[in-house]
Amino acid sequence: MASSIVTLRASGMQLSCPKSEKCLLDVLELHDVEVEYQCRSGYCGACRLKLVKGDVVYRQPPLAFINDGEILPCCCMPLTDIELEI
Repeated sequence: MASSIVTLRASGMQLSCPKSEKCLLDVLELHDVEVEYQCRSGYCGACRLKLVKGDVVYRQPPLAFINDGEILPCCCMPLTDIELEI
């Protein structure tokens, strides 16, 4: 699969997430989706989002605490099509 589909639950918007991108936060910004962030490296947790469906993979384990069902888009990419609570 060359890309995953990212569905934004609130609007129903579907975004293409090419595997060539560095992180999910970059993809969200490319599509003008506003997400608060501070570091882009999994340290602070400001970009934390609720993952409703699907799976992601982290480039590195996040240093910020995340609860079950949450992701840090600054340092992960979808493994499958995903749905976000945003």
